[in-house]
Amino acid sequence: MLPSAPRDPEAVKGVMFGLTAYTMWGCFPLFFALFDGIPAFEILIHRILWSCLFLVGLISVLRRWPPVVAALVQPKRLGRVLACALLIAFNWGIYIYAVENEQVLQASLGYFLTPLVNVALGMLVLREVMAKLQLVALGLASLAIAIQFIMLGELPWISLLLALSFGSYGLFRKQVPLDGLSGLFVETLLLFPLALMALTWMSWQGESHFIHDVPMSALLVVSGVLTALPLMAFAGAARRLRLATLGFLMYINPSIQFVIALTVFGEPLGIIQLATFLMIWTGLALYSWSSWQSRTRQAAA
Repeated sequence: MLPSAPRDPEAVKGVMFGLTAYTMWGCFPLFFALFDGIPAFEILIHRILWSCLFLVGLISVLRRWPPVVAALVQPKRLGRVLACALLIAFNWGIYIYAVENEQVLQASLGYFLTPLVNVALGMLVLREVMAKLQLVALGLASLAIAIQFIMLGELPWISLLLALSFGSYGLFRKQVPLDGLSGLFVETLLLFPLALMALTWMSWQGESHFIHDVPMSALLVVSGVLTALPLMAFAGAARRLRLATLGFLMYINPSIQFVIALTVFGEPLGIIQLATFLMIWTGLALYSWSSWQSRTRQAAA
C-alpha cells in the first residue's frame, strides 16, 4: 500500500489564515455594537484615521513601501484607487449604520448577495459571458429582492447598498495593481485628509466623543487596527489557496453574522425574510456548483 500523500503545510496555513480573516469579519457586529451612542459617521472617521496610521507602522516594519510609492507617483492609477477608497468607505459606513440600528440580518443578506452582484457586474460592465447556472442564480436573487419589495412594501436597501458597494469595489480593485495591504493603505491615505477635516469640524462643534470618553476613545483607536488585521490574514490565505477554496470560505462571514443577528441581537426573522434567505442560499449553491464545474473543466483541459 502506498503511503498517503502528506498535507501541504502551506495550504494548511492558508486555510487557517482564511478562517481567521472571515471569522473576524463575521464577528464585527459584536465589536461595532459596543459603540453605544456614537454616530456611525464618527466611527467611520476614526476607522479611516487609525487604520491609516496603523498601516504606516505596519508597512514600515514589513518594508512594503516600494509598491506604495510606485502607486503614489502615478496619478493615472490614483483615480481608480480613489474610487476604491470612496466605495469601501461608503461600505464601512453603511455596515456600521446597520449594526447600530440592529439590522445585522440585512447586513448578512448583503454579503450573501455580493458574489451574485459580482456576476451581474461582470456581465453588464465587463461583458463577460455567464454560465446558465450563474444566470439562474442571479435570477433567484433578483426574485428574492422583488418578493421582499412586494410582500413587505420596502426594499432591503441596506443589503443592496452593501452588496453593490462591495461588488463595485471589487470591480475597480481588480484594475489596481496593488496587493491587499498596500492597496488598503493608499485608499485610507487618500481619505485621511477628509477624515481629519471632519474630525476637526466635529471637535470644533463640540460633537466629538474622542478623548472625552476614554473607553470609547480606546475602542475608536482599536477599530483601525481591527480593519487591517483580517485583511492581512486574507492576504496570507489568498497567496496559499486556490480561488475555489477561498470562495467557499467566503460564506463564513455572512453565516456568522446571520447567527449573531438571531442569537445575540434577537432580530426577528419573518417568513418572507426566511424565504428570501433560502432563495439567496439556493442561488449561491448553484453559483458555487457552476464555478466548481468551470474550474474542473479548465484543469482537465
